[in-house]
Amino acid sequence: MLTHAANPVAEWRHDDVFRVYFSARDGDRRAHICFVDIDLRKPQDILHLSEQPVIGPGQLGAFDDSGTSMGCLVHHEGRRYLYYLGWNLGVTVPWRNSIGLAVSEGPGAPFERVSLAPVLDRNHADPFSISYPWVAVEGDRWRMWYGSNLSWGTRQEEMNHLFKYAESSDGVHWNPKGVVALRFKDSSEYAMSKPTVVRDDDLYRMWYSYRGAAYRIGYAESSDGVAWTRRDEEAGIEPSDSGWDADSVCYPCVFDHDGRRYMLYNGSRYGDTGFGLAVQEV
Repeated sequence: MLTHAANPVAEWRHDDVFRVYFSARDGDRRAHICFVDIDLRKPQDILHLSEQPVIGPGQLGAFDDSGTSMGCLVHHEGRRYLYYLGWNLGVTVPWRNSIGLAVSEGPGAPFERVSLAPVLDRNHADPFSISYPWVAVEGDRWRMWYGSNLSWGTRQEEMNHLFKYAESSDGVHWNPKGVVALRFKDSSEYAMSKPTVVRDDDLYRMWYSYRGAAYRIGYAESSDGVAWTRRDEEAGIEPSDSGWDADSVCYPCVFDHDGRRYMLYNGSRYGDTGFGLAVQEV
């Protein structure tokens, strides 16, 4: 846990106390998933910091041997499902990412990988690389919004990474069909990352990162969770005039508590400057 506090994701523990899972890097710049406990009333006071990784890099040769980055957390029937991004460094391309899953049997139980293999890997619909998932359960249907490369190029700006949508009956076996959930708005964009989806009574709301010259946080709406309309001007957050989040804002996680809506997010350099907490004005 030498650098970074990236990809923050909130889990309610009790009262106003939340556990925030995030990705930190070791001396070899490999990501490990860690956590910190905070009270939303005094969020800068650290209550507890994990002493060991929740999920560390996998075995040599596995899909996550170069690092594990936080994706999302789902509570379902007493279990906790932690979806994460597994990193493989590449030769012809910078990386080949897949989505892994670890499950905890209860609030205090450790997370254990369900398999040494990913639950969503490169496939006929996503042949190049996939990234950060957001998963929700609705009845007997599991829904996932995730990142997928449309192509690689000679430069990073040619990766064409946007959001797709997939479904599952159990949260483990997924059936990607190549459904594109959100597209770029113009040629200046080349990457979207880390969606977070909230379902209100009237519609689905998504916050996410999008990138041209630098990352910004965008916002979209949908009536069914499949077809989305971008309304980035309504995201509600921009880089600050100065400080740790002045250059960019990215990797949002939006959640509700006690009648208010909060956003965890990263600032400059992909979480190297830490994560912050914002509350929606009412």
